Amino acid sequence: MVFFGISQICRNFCNITKMSKSALVILAPGAEEMEFIIAADVLRRAGVKVTVAGLNGGELVKCSRDVQILPDTALAQVAADQFDAVVLPGGLGGSNAMAESSVVGDILRRQESSGGLIAAICAAPTVLAKHGIAAGKSLTSYPAMKPQLVDNYSYVDDKTVVKDGNLITSRGPGTSYEFALRVAEELAGKEKVLEVAKGLLVAYD
Repeated sequence: MVFFGISQICRNFCNITKMSKSALVILAPGAEEMEFIIAADVLRRAGVKVTVAGLNGGELVKCSRDVQILPDTALAQVAADQFDAVVLPGGLGGSNAMAESSVVGDILRRQESSGGLIAAICAAPTVLAKHGIAAGKSLTSYPAMKPQLVDNYSYVDDKTVVKDGNLITSRGPGTSYEFALRVAEELAGKEKVLEVAKGLLVAYD
């Protein structure tokens, strides 16, 4: 009975551990609402612990279509924390703000050096270029951002989501579900992601 009890505890602990992955989603003024919402929502549905951090503090953030979103916390409050994934929603205004932020640069460099997952969509891959992250890797972005990326990356035009090692990138609002599900798969596994996709009525394979 003792051994059975220990075994059961271990299994329970392992199950909890599998579901304890964490993701930091950075929310900057001018972010693309769809890309942010879908990423945060899908990851939470997959059991990932998501922290939404406001670039400029914990107050309401006005996004690209004037939707205002209240972050969980200020980025400065969690800048030293370790996350399994750092997710950068796009939107030109939000991407420009993150590109100019030394705090975002520090977070991305630490994430890259630790081997943690970095995910960026739409205009947000330009943030990686600005901070010197993942140089030489394959990526994609919103088509208009290509000129800012072709010199330092292997740019992919014909895929909606591109994964190269610990980097995941995608193209824009219409690819947000595929992007979010691909990030979730890395953190929660294929079985869980297929379950989430089925509940959302989104095709995913």
